[in-house]
Amino acid sequence: MQPSRKPTALVVDDERLMREQLIGALKETWPELAVAGEAGNGCEAVALVHRIEPDIVFLDISMPEMDGIQTARAVAGRVHIVFVTAYDQHAVSAFEQGAIDYLLKPPEPERLALTCERLRARLTQAPAPIDDLLTQLSQRLGADGVRPREYLRWVQASVGANLRLIPTAEILFFRAEDKYTRVQTARFEALIRKPIKELVEELDPNEFWQVHRAVVVRVDAIEQLSRNFRGNQVLTLKGTNEKLEVSRTFNHLFKQM
Repeated sequence: MQPSRKPTALVVDDERLMREQLIGALKETWPELAVAGEAGNGCEAVALVHRIEPDIVFLDISMPEMDGIQTARAVAGRVHIVFVTAYDQHAVSAFEQGAIDYLLKPPEPERLALTCERLRARLTQAPAPIDDLLTQLSQRLGADGVRPREYLRWVQASVGANLRLIPTAEILFFRAEDKYTRVQTARFEALIRKPIKELVEELDPNEFWQVHRAVVVRVDAIEQLSRNFRGNQVLTLKGTNEKLEVSRTFNHLFKQM
């Protein structure tokens, strides 16, 4: 990078809202950084790196067809790379060697500030060789090319006329309603089109339980289990006055309560 010009970056993620959120956070954390482009997949990213020659690429690991590791190999030595990932810190501990940085989704302001500080220092140097590190990272994320299961950590939902990115840690429950699924938090409700059947497959079973064919609840939001006048189990959740009935199919989940 020439010291006389502003540093530039490319943001790569197959989810548009995730790209927009990161770009907005970068503008606040590092105003001097110019986001010169964005891409929705690895192939687009490689083409843009060769065309616009950014200094930095913020790169999602989990993308269809050409994933982040494959993309990083294709642009290695041309740019400084920051992986933006939903994998936990243990899985990405290879990054601590310093050749590549990482951000966990959704990125926290303090962690993003640290990454930007590291990048400022690295921009005075040529991008480091990272082939060995990418091999190690690929092995850590899954032997024989099989990646560990990555569960939803946020959902894109409609709140009024706007789209919103909602962390799953804030969601109390999901409930199927007509053609939509209602997403309920302690502060607001939103709507998504994804059916309950698909959501159950994408949510971490240690964090979310299906308690009815139309309802999925976050386990640590459960405050009380009682019975109604029909003798059916009913859940009271923290942060809402709504009562959720447990169908007999899922009674076994609460045998210890």
